[in-house]
Amino acid sequence: MSKKHKDEIKETSETVEETTEVTEDTQPDSSELLKDIEALKAELAKTKNDYYKAYADTENLKKRLLNEAEQSKKYHIQNFALSILPSIDSLERALNGKDVNDPFVKGVKLTYDQIMNALTNEGVTEIECLNKPFDANYCQALLTEKVEGTEPNMVIEVLQKGYMLKDRLLRAALVKVSE
Repeated sequence: MSKKHKDEIKETSETVEETTEVTEDTQPDSSELLKDIEALKAELAKTKNDYYKAYADTENLKKRLLNEAEQSKKYHIQNFALSILPSIDSLERALNGKDVNDPFVKGVKLTYDQIMNALTNEGVTEIECLNKPFDANYCQALLTEKVEGTEPNMVIEVLQKGYMLKDRLLRAALVKVSE
């Protein structure tokens, strides 16, 4: 064997001995490994929990936005209907007790009918409460009057019509109730 080859073998064996010593010194014991494993498991559980919370928050936001969009679509005409109700009231007063054969009254009646038809097509309906028991959910009692032959708490006169928009109260009816 050549001297050069012997020197290489000697260096290699010294390197192996040093590596073995380093490996033995740096190798953690099993209790440290168990602690590391437990710490990693806890970190993984926390990360999973955070992920599930973020996912649930995202799903809730999605549901809420879909619900808001549906409500907005369903009641899109609400503000317009509320703003036009006073005009409808004025048209009704203009038509009340007038001669139907008058061309001006016919024009007003036609206009009134067209507006009411458009509102009805959008889901606006009149609250029918005359001669029915008073319901505070849909009517507001302004006056009470004792009327012979009428049960107490019955609507005897509608002072201002009330309206519903689909299943939502648009405006309560103003009524007179029997005592």
